[in-house]
Amino acid sequence: MSNDIRIRKGLNINLEGEAEKVVSDAPRVKTFALKPTDFHSITPKMVVKEGEKIKAGDVIFFSKYNEKIKFVAPVSGTISEIRRGAKRRILEVVIDADNQDDYKEFGAKDPGQLSAEEIKEYLLESGCWPFIRQRPYDVIANPEETPKAIFISAYASAPLAADVEFVLQGREEDFQAGIDAVAKLTAGKTHLSVNKKSSSFLNEVKGVELHKVSGPHPSGNVGVQIHHIDPVNAGERVWVINPEDVAVIGKLFRTGQLDTTRIVAVAGSEIEKPQYYRVKIGSGINALVKNDSGNVRIISGDVLTGDKIAGNSFLGYYHNTVTVIPEGNEYRMFGWLPFKDNNIPSMHHTSFSWLFPKKKYKVNTNLNGEERALVVTGEMEKVMPMDVYPMQLLKACMVNNIEKMEHLGIYEVAPEDFALIDYACTSKIEAQDIIRQGLDLMIKEVG
Repeated sequence: MSNDIRIRKGLNINLEGEAEKVVSDAPRVKTFALKPTDFHSITPKMVVKEGEKIKAGDVIFFSKYNEKIKFVAPVSGTISEIRRGAKRRILEVVIDADNQDDYKEFGAKDPGQLSAEEIKEYLLESGCWPFIRQRPYDVIANPEETPKAIFISAYASAPLAADVEFVLQGREEDFQAGIDAVAKLTAGKTHLSVNKKSSSFLNEVKGVELHKVSGPHPSGNVGVQIHHIDPVNAGERVWVINPEDVAVIGKLFRTGQLDTTRIVAVAGSEIEKPQYYRVKIGSGINALVKNDSGNVRIISGDVLTGDKIAGNSFLGYYHNTVTVIPEGNEYRMFGWLPFKDNNIPSMHHTSFSWLFPKKKYKVNTNLNGEERALVVTGEMEKVMPMDVYPMQLLKACMVNNIEKMEHLGIYEVAPEDFALIDYACTSKIEAQDIIRQGLDLMIKEVG
């Protein structure tokens, strides 16, 4: 029996360029990369050197502060370059891939015959542990801890996000095996959230507590679901895993090989034929976006939480969506006039978009204004479906007031939960960055 979660606050942003539900194999690109910048708070210690030959699944680097947390190659090939930034910070480990992957063998295992500690060691050794992240703080989980629950959101409500049920088609056995494994990592429940309208195999998954979610974005955010199911208090930990990563873990247990194949939605108004592609984690983005010579922005992820990347960059480790929209570097004359343009989606009545709730829009990245004073408008509360005061929490983070941050719910939130505030707030503040800085301060001062 499932539990229903109905979200009332939020906002759906309907954009042009939704990916057609067709899957193609992306061309095998020559270069892949593992980016330490994808793993927040991780300081990498390199294991390999430039020119070294590797297999898919070989360790590339590990965490400086916890050697058990390993990061492995998504493909086989040769380490062609270790790119560094300021103060020799490692930005990318670039791999020249073989034409066909040669996998490191970890040995197939039956999760039902293993203890929680044996499963944990297997995930750490195979490099699957970075798939598991924790709340609070939205960082890679500490393997020395035990969570009170595990949460998996199989419902993506963000604009143009990949359809989770579609990308998991044909991977039912892998997903169930992954659930059987990760469920043993907690003495509590494993929660699986799906779209209330779902009729897929996800409704029949065993070993989970099923929740059916409805409502506007951010109803698909795992943080919102945690808040309504089993909120995180001070001193508690819950772990979260993306559903595709659960399938990767399941296939590892079934075959003994780490196959990081991911089905990615390539979407956006600037894509001629938006659809899904089958690629490996860390693939060069030129396998998915053929032409970036136009005035466009390529985003690894969705338009609200993704990362701006160049046409010669690489797919983010946790991303299953690539979005391409127009760059917002054109001046909009008299853009301050009310009702001037109804081609911009708005939660306010300054355009006619509220009269056409199902209309899809071609948007660009223009902020339509500069950063300004943060004043009480009630805009943030309209799109925050959690029992927190978003403006007060942001202010507490900005002044580094740890006590107020705790009282206002910093343990329950992650940057993605404030993505709609970035969009809706007329003050144009970078709410996600402010929350990330606040979480980093809590890690440093509270742990």
